[in-house]
Amino acid sequence: MAPSPSGPLAGLKVVEIDAIGPVPLAAMIMADMGADIVRICRRDRSGQDRRRDVGWAVLNRSREHVALDLKTSADRDALLALIDRADGLIEGFRPGVMERLGLGPETLLARNPRLVVGRMTGWGQTGPLAKRAGHDINYLSLTGALHAIGDGGAPPTVPLNLIGDYGGGAMFLVAGMLAGLLSAQRTGQGQVIDVAITDGVGTMLSLFHAWLAGGGWADERGRNLLDGGAPFYRCYACADGKHVAVGCLEPQFFAAMIAGLGLAERGYEQGDRSQWPAMEAEFSAIFMTRPRDEWAALFASSDACVTPVLSLTEAINHAQSTERASFTVRNGVPQAAPAPRFAVTPGAIGEDGEAKLAAVLARWTR
Repeated sequence: MAPSPSGPLAGLKVVEIDAIGPVPLAAMIMADMGADIVRICRRDRSGQDRRRDVGWAVLNRSREHVALDLKTSADRDALLALIDRADGLIEGFRPGVMERLGLGPETLLARNPRLVVGRMTGWGQTGPLAKRAGHDINYLSLTGALHAIGDGGAPPTVPLNLIGDYGGGAMFLVAGMLAGLLSAQRTGQGQVIDVAITDGVGTMLSLFHAWLAGGGWADERGRNLLDGGAPFYRCYACADGKHVAVGCLEPQFFAAMIAGLGLAERGYEQGDRSQWPAMEAEFSAIFMTRPRDEWAALFASSDACVTPVLSLTEAINHAQSTERASFTVRNGVPQAAPAPRFAVTPGAIGEDGEAKLAAVLARWTR
């Protein structure tokens, strides 16, 4: 059951060592782009494939899996035979685990000098925390990102695991692997890509570090332009308990929002911070006079940048999503369609399922 050879990465062969967090999402994205990715799952002593239930229906799509016990020499040798034919490998163990298995980068690159090895961790391969446990919230806490998110009068808001695991982790793993694979194609030399969530989030915070250094950002929650401190860039409750998002940063968009609220005669000056408390109080009171969907309809054809805050289910069924076919249903599970979209080599959700190692080896030697 070979993956469909479509998408801009068709022809690339990548080994994925089963992991949680950023690794399966990164592999899913590359597989949707056409890469032939084989996921190596753990196998317990009974010989059964220990599949992970979380996200199985979505995050592990578009690629086959082979069950191996990497603590046995026979299965390690089987994996090495696969790596000999691969273009890349991605793994998410703590530093030192692959080395203890006899599968460290030095061993792999000695066998396959063109191999690109993506190592995904929270803290990185070096540093005092390198071998410490952690999760998305912990990585965000040490980057400053968590401190910056939320109401200034409350504890920091946990932003799902989108910023750390998936923003600073999976997206930087994809970018690093693609850059490494492109370099290997040009030079014939592989390399190790050390991807740390903390590094990625730090890079994503570049604009805020620049503002902080220039005096344009207060190092406190809820006092700044993009953290809910500005009355024209935050969410407001509506009469039905639902919310709208207001994002009218530019003066012309602010004017459109003010007009829509019937406040054009107020003379509010958007950049005058002394007026922000009064703006917020009046905006809050007005938005509470109607339900969310009435406000959405009122601003639907406006550039006021006022939109309804949708639930996950509502978002799937919104007209913008349905017209673009942004979501699809596969095996009864609604999920995002492949992104981004390529005009000439479109990606697609490929087949998945258990594979025999011999079949993969035969395919990869063609």
